[in-house]
Amino acid sequence: MALHTMIRSLVVLATAVLAGCASVGPGTVAVDRFDYSAAIADSWKQQSLLNIVKLRYVDVPVFVDVSSIVAGYSLQTGVTVNGVVSSERAVQGNYGSLGGQAIYTDRPTITYVPLTGEKFLRGLITPIDPRNIFFMLQSGYAADFILGLCVESLNGVRNRTALTGMVREADPDFVRALQLLRELQADGGFGMRVEEDKDKRSTAVLFFQGDDLSADLREKAVEIRRLLRLSEHENKFVLTYSPMRGADHELTVNSRSLFQILQTFASYVEVPDRHLQEGIAAPGFEHAEASQRDIGLIRSGTTRPETAYVAVQYRGHWFWVDDSDWKTKRALMAVMFFFTLADTGSPDRLPLVTIPAQ
Repeated sequence: MALHTMIRSLVVLATAVLAGCASVGPGTVAVDRFDYSAAIADSWKQQSLLNIVKLRYVDVPVFVDVSSIVAGYSLQTGVTVNGVVSSERAVQGNYGSLGGQAIYTDRPTITYVPLTGEKFLRGLITPIDPRNIFFMLQSGYAADFILGLCVESLNGVRNRTALTGMVREADPDFVRALQLLRELQADGGFGMRVEEDKDKRSTAVLFFQGDDLSADLREKAVEIRRLLRLSEHENKFVLTYSPMRGADHELTVNSRSLFQILQTFASYVEVPDRHLQEGIAAPGFEHAEASQRDIGLIRSGTTRPETAYVAVQYRGHWFWVDDSDWKTKRALMAVMFFFTLADTGSPDRLPLVTIPAQ
């Protein structure tokens, strides 16, 4: 009777164990969702930083996208219960045994897609729509930062430019206009809206506030019009893409492409002096005064930094964004944001992944 009682207890225990391990899926959601998202975010930052550094060295940038993640799990469990009840005269006596096994398998399938082809290249070199740039101002980004990063010129007034092997400083009027726009932005002195004409075509319009502004802000608005060669009699201007000066009612924006933005950011990479002297790296603005580096500064050194927001290794040196450098972190985040705005998505046909039933 004691053996029968033991066997019944073991069966009940094994049944409870199997019932408790019936499903492992729900418990993995909270862990996997955040772990995978954190890993993708970190790798995206590292890829962006590495490509920016490579452009400074006139190297080929390569972009690889994580198109899908499929996490497959299987849990196999088994319990064996056996025993022998012998007669009173049996030599071996009574005995019982319990055995069990559990096999847990985690088999994720991650698909990588190199971003290549005409669609990707077109998205990389096509100028960003001026509306998207000014919408970012509406969302709270500083005017001097976004316009300094994303435009080549405003109404023909030129920004600082870093082409391969050549750098050119910005027109003083451009620098002053951006400073005034930032001050006017802080007090709500200008805004943007989308209007439709009689043919239902949408047009982005930049407008300056009128009577609601103080005398000081109105003077700044007048000076902005003068610096950007805008009509002093107009309060709203149609945003138009053009490298040349527009009509009296237009503000022409020579916006940069994503590739130009990456090149601009690359000009603020701190490279070893030896690499500049030997011509390995192109000239840049990393030695400009801090007040002139609104984009920020990507630092470099021979050892891995202890406190870095993101760091990559290239040509035997470490390049990183310091975690306390919010300006450069802001610029890197903006670059990644514009990358999603550009038409650089993965090919429409993704690989077919078949998940076998476990």
